[in-house]
Amino acid sequence: MMRTALLTLISGLLIALTLGVSDSSAQQFVYQPKNPAFGGNPVNYQWMMQSADKQNRFDAARTAAGFQRDPLADFQQSLQRQVLSQLTRDIVTQQFGGEGVEEQRFEFGEFSINVVPGTDGVQIIIGNVLSGDETSITVPSF
Repeated sequence: MMRTALLTLISGLLIALTLGVSDSSAQQFVYQPKNPAFGGNPVNYQWMMQSADKQNRFDAARTAAGFQRDPLADFQQSLQRQVLSQLTRDIVTQQFGGEGVEEQRFEFGEFSINVVPGTDGVQIIIGNVLSGDETSITVPSF
């Protein structure tokens, strides 16, 4: 009895679903570009330009001033980077090459660098002469 009622219910649902389904029709999608440069409607040109101008964060006047750099300041910064790079290579080579590092002091520009060997490794103290800030780096010895 229960089985028959269940089968009747399922068949009734299937019949209702098949009768309730109407004919469906499909449509073909066709791509139509918006940009007039790619074959879109020329009327869209003004709207696209206004939209692009609103989103543009580039300010030509402000950026042009940023490209005017002082060659002497660039040279000074490049020289400082090269000196620091060479100093770093020398300390690492001496520390890990087995030669040992000597106590040294370097001053250039607004920076002073103290290299102090110790039992835990080499301590490098970088000080800014103008602001008084100091940074300490320890290169451990193995």
